[in-house]
Amino acid sequence: MTDVTGSLARNDTAPKLILRNAASMPERPGFREKDLGIWQTYSWKDTAENVRALACGLAALGLKRGEMVAIIGDNRPHLYWAFFAAQSLGAIPVPLYQDSVAEEMQYVLEHAEVRFAIVEDQEQTDKLLSIMDRCPSLEHIVYKDPKGMRHYDQPFVHAYTDVQEQGRAHDRANPAFFPGEVAQGEGGDVALIAYTSGTTGRPKGVMLSFANFIESAELLAQMEKLTSNEEILSYTPMAWVGDHFFLMVAVSTGFTVNCPESSETVLTDLKEIGPTYYFAPPAVFEGLLTSMMIRMEDAGKLKRRMFDYFIGVARRVGIDILEGRPVSFGDRLLYGLGNLFVYGPLRNNLGFSRVRLAYTGGAPLGPDIFSFYRGIGVNLKQLYGQTECTAYACIQKNADVRPDTVGPPADACEIRIAENGEVLIKSPGNFVGYFKNDEATKETRDDAGWLHTGDAGIITDAGHLKIIDRAKDVSTLTDSTLFAPQYLENKLKYFPFIREAVAHGGGRDFVTAFINIDLDAVGNFAERAGLGYSGYTDLAQQKEVYDLIEKNIEEVNQDLAQDSDLASSQIRRFLILHKELDADDGELTRTRKVRRGTIADRYGELIAALYSGKDHIEVESQVTFEDGRVGSLKADLAIRDVKTFEPMRKAG
Repeated sequence: MTDVTGSLARNDTAPKLILRNAASMPERPGFREKDLGIWQTYSWKDTAENVRALACGLAALGLKRGEMVAIIGDNRPHLYWAFFAAQSLGAIPVPLYQDSVAEEMQYVLEHAEVRFAIVEDQEQTDKLLSIMDRCPSLEHIVYKDPKGMRHYDQPFVHAYTDVQEQGRAHDRANPAFFPGEVAQGEGGDVALIAYTSGTTGRPKGVMLSFANFIESAELLAQMEKLTSNEEILSYTPMAWVGDHFFLMVAVSTGFTVNCPESSETVLTDLKEIGPTYYFAPPAVFEGLLTSMMIRMEDAGKLKRRMFDYFIGVARRVGIDILEGRPVSFGDRLLYGLGNLFVYGPLRNNLGFSRVRLAYTGGAPLGPDIFSFYRGIGVNLKQLYGQTECTAYACIQKNADVRPDTVGPPADACEIRIAENGEVLIKSPGNFVGYFKNDEATKETRDDAGWLHTGDAGIITDAGHLKIIDRAKDVSTLTDSTLFAPQYLENKLKYFPFIREAVAHGGGRDFVTAFINIDLDAVGNFAERAGLGYSGYTDLAQQKEVYDLIEKNIEEVNQDLAQDSDLASSQIRRFLILHKELDADDGELTRTRKVRRGTIADRYGELIAALYSGKDHIEVESQVTFEDGRVGSLKADLAIRDVKTFEPMRKAG
């Protein structure tokens, strides 16, 4: 017989921590959500009551221990509670990317044998209904937002509130049921199956336990001195392990999770909340910098000159001041003026006024962009890890943050470099295994417990890990120069006019690149220059836009020339793609990682043209529209040569 009281006191699962928070800090805000312009607050007591009602309702519908529950939608308190409700019953949440098309969802629903799906709204309900005949295990759909759902009368489609009401009735009739179910949970139980974004092949279901999440979360909270007074804005996809990890940090420490009204209002909501603790993938920091630069281009001449001058001061001494190193009185005074007139207003405009700790991860952030934020006083740090180690294994320390590394191993984590240069990890977050894929599990986690990351890296003399690239993507040019495409791409994406870049060069004589322009930034440039255009394809092929991008690439080449090891990897030719690389077309993952194999297959003719003497090439490619329709796009793409620079000679 289960010792209910003793088991609940162990706090080794997320539902037990929810009950602990409800008992120890019942009135503290657990979750907030902006709805119709008004922030709604739910205390930890409210959270526990909602989780209990939903869990009992799902049980009344027949959800059993060990079954899978898909959760799909934007970041909403009620959907986060769905995770905890499923876990309370011993069921396993399987979050899906909300922007996935129905066919992508079908694979995960089938593979995970999902029986219940809890979704945000009509859009997600319609996706599931369109593929339900191909997902034989899917039996129930629960929706949260009733808008547009009035005429959905299928007996297996349920309103979230109705399920909760059914749960409250079930709870009144069986008051010992819910605590008894929660008590059965243990730290070693699978808490979540997170499907990887799948840069190669089908996504794999990564099984992570409560122990993976809770031990890792508690270690991070101790390292960074996090308390229940923190505020975080949660807006990254719930299907991404990083979002769920930071949710578990919040549950572990008892701080507040804030959910924006929509993806379009994130920046406004960020400023209103003023979080103390912030996480964003590199694409967000890149986008913020781009929007910032666009605004400065529209500013008056005096304001632009002041901005440029004080940003120069920040680049020179800002990081030293942030990290407490000695700086001359004159520079400190200049930085103080910059803080008054530029950096402070800038942080406030970004919503970073109260941020004392910010992280980026999931992919490398270019050193230039990273240093920019730290220079203006944002304590931005990189963490390194992957889904299979519960989001992190290395974290930069406050007093020793270096833009070209991801820091030393975090507490209780070990890093080792294999003979082939691959990064190996051993940590409390190392995963349980891949769902229904023992062979892949054995390939990724060896008998000694080391996780094989697939990343190439080195340990510096200071004990920091430096990630070079994905091991399979690192190669050499014909002259044996190291070719690390991601490193080059990150340098290119520092410029606000470049949204995405794909470098080519492995096994070739020189490096070339595909460029995606940033439509907002380049559109702003076109407006100021008086250029007319009909859309992305038209704008991308204009001579003035090519001139703009060519200058950016020349700057990258000039920088590469200063490094004798990378000077030969300067970019010699480029073209601007006629369309944006898109996850719906399979060219990017849902977390915006480049699928190099897909691009090589789809655009092989364009790659060949970059290595020929051609100065243009006609292309026709398939595109997927937002409504799921497929069409074709034709264009005549210009190809340009770029100036390169003599390499700096090694001293001695």
